[in-house]
Amino acid sequence: MPRVLVAGNMGYVGPAVVRHLRSVWPDSEIHGYDSAFFAHCLTDPAGLPERVVTVQHFGDVRTIEPAFLEGFDVVVQLAAVSNDPMGKKFESATMSINRDASVALARAAAEAGVGAFVFASSCSVYGVAAGGPRNEQDPVAPETAYARSKVDTEVALAALDSDMKITALRFATACGFSPRLRLDLVLNDFVAAALMNRKIVVLSDGSPWRPLIDVADMARAIEWAIVRDPAEGGRMLVVNAGATDHNYQVRDLAAAVAAGVPGTEVLINSAAPVDSRSYQVDFGLFERLAPDHRPRVDLAESIRRLIEGTTAMGLSEPAQIADYIRLKVLERHIAAGRLTQTLEWID
Repeated sequence: MPRVLVAGNMGYVGPAVVRHLRSVWPDSEIHGYDSAFFAHCLTDPAGLPERVVTVQHFGDVRTIEPAFLEGFDVVVQLAAVSNDPMGKKFESATMSINRDASVALARAAAEAGVGAFVFASSCSVYGVAAGGPRNEQDPVAPETAYARSKVDTEVALAALDSDMKITALRFATACGFSPRLRLDLVLNDFVAAALMNRKIVVLSDGSPWRPLIDVADMARAIEWAIVRDPAEGGRMLVVNAGATDHNYQVRDLAAAVAAGVPGTEVLINSAAPVDSRSYQVDFGLFERLAPDHRPRVDLAESIRRLIEGTTAMGLSEPAQIADYIRLKVLERHIAAGRLTQTLEWID
């Protein structure tokens, strides 16, 4: 059984990853490592997701000591400043956490003899990509600090001189229900708006493309990256993680959510400027390399789970959603004197 470290396990994706890995390897030793910025952002305060880890460590991924990694077989790097608004406001921290810390963690893992390193990258690296779905051989065009941090990390990982198996999963846009829900993701936001206001306001003209992947399928992709044979794809692999038939235009996502929440009105801003992120993605390589780990959760099921889970939370007022908007959480920590502008805890 592998001994696994999941860095960033207390975010939106981490609980799904840990739960899935525990289901696959019930007797494995799974350690979590997290700064706990969003520890309180729970959908069910009584259902702490960390109950399924073997050990929970608290700390800043930027300060992990190399010796800490000795004895681990796998390192999964999820820790990141996780979207464009946060990346814009905290650009320095985005680069130090998403890029510098990820590269340092990979180097330390290689030196400690870790066998597999999984990095959560993003399809946002393709930026504004007209002309059809992008594959891994197409040029990247990062438009934001978040996307640049992912590109830079991929480049540095590829240059790492090591026998360690490295997989950079360029994930589609995350969606779906999680024990630490985020409502600053397009589909999740639309579901919350529909449930609370019976109205979805699309800030763009609705034409931008987004590929989607449910957090449950992200966890399955990470499992594959841990166990994959390096003879298939190579020791260092950058691969789009998602499903080719899960590319959607934003207006179609709004319509799908409205269909799931009867009585919801959809308002589209036809005069909006061009969105800086619009891309279709070709997931053919992932589908060929990981046929048993292809996404299983379709759009309708993601919406159903979001509706069911968010309804159970009893959200009814806009003020209640602040804990589920990551930028607002960081801003509140800073305003309360708990966190610095470089996203470090104040003792």
